[in-house]
Amino acid sequence: MRFFLVDAFTGEAFRGNTAAVVLLDGPADPAWMQSVAAEFKHPETAFLELGARQVPLRWFTPKTEVELCGHATLAAGHVLQGEQEFTTLSGTLTTKADNGWVYMDFPADPPEETGEDIPLDITAEYVGRGVSDILVQVSDAARLRALEPDFAALAELETRAIIVTAPSDKPEIDFVSRVFAPAVGIDEDPVTGSAHCTLTSYWAPKLGKKQLVAEQASERGGIVRVSLTDNEDRLRLAGQAVTVASGELHV
Repeated sequence: MRFFLVDAFTGEAFRGNTAAVVLLDGPADPAWMQSVAAEFKHPETAFLELGARQVPLRWFTPKTEVELCGHATLAAGHVLQGEQEFTTLSGTLTTKADNGWVYMDFPADPPEETGEDIPLDITAEYVGRGVSDILVQVSDAARLRALEPDFAALAELETRAIIVTAPSDKPEIDFVSRVFAPAVGIDEDPVTGSAHCTLTSYWAPKLGKKQLVAEQASERGGIVRVSLTDNEDRLRLAGQAVTVASGELHV
């Protein structure tokens, strides 16, 4: 089986978020897929079952299967090129690779305000929940960049991830974020496409814009271009990607 290591949401190698993409010629045992993901140790490993018009796609962290992953979907679209339609736990997703960019159609995920207390050493302006994640908005991008969370405390929360976001401190960027997911084995995710389903649904009406440019301010960093549809139920994520390695699985 062929596999590829792809840096997603970046046009430069060793930046953005790395995903492994494994090309399957038929159904695979979920326990085996989980073992492969744990072996790769990247934030996500995507498994594509080739041969169908709608390509079955599943995502695994080193610790568990997840229902939606943006950067590994972008990596899959980058590997396959052209236009693709995937069947996933989050429904049908599409990608289109064009002129060095991959465009993805994803469901919007507007958060609902909860006001709950989140163990972060920073004042929250807003706390809400989307389908899978907690969203925390703070006022200061500089403090967000310097934040050093207690990952053990965050891992106790009943959520996939905690998205912390702030208005941008750069004129070319609309908002910044960081994403912490210790409960699924990822203390900090470098760039999280699926988190932008919630982030875009939150920031678009707040900023009065439906097309935005986002920065995920992790150590590796990444840029995500997002646009919300007119009826606000879907959004388009766009990013670049670089293949850094490829090879074969022998087990």
